[in-house]
Amino acid sequence: MAEQYVAFIDKKTKKAFEELKEGEFQDKKLYDNINTAIDHLKADHGYGIRIPHNLIPKDYVKKHEIDNLRKVNLPDGWRLLYTVQADKVMIVSVILEWMDHKNYERRFGYKG
Repeated sequence: MAEQYVAFIDKKTKKAFEELKEGEFQDKKLYDNINTAIDHLKADHGYGIRIPHNLIPKDYVKKHEIDNLRKVNLPDGWRLLYTVQADKVMIVSVILEWMDHKNYERRFGYKG
């Protein structure tokens, strides 16, 4: 069976995640919620909800060259978005970003 890992798409995203830990109460809470999701992803890369291919924002495909997208619904309306990359040796859940529900709806074209 392939090993499962979690990584961030780039150093900037990882740094933003680490900075949440030092932020205000809400930032620390979000950090803890993302960290919990990461623990679940380390155990099961399929933990999140698969986004249908036709709903993946084109800028994600172009910028990150992905062919799959998943989300984890976090408390307080936050969403964690990630893609899964795999080969025979390992499976990596790559965290792309997190956003509140309002921005999630906007990104995916659900509302204005």
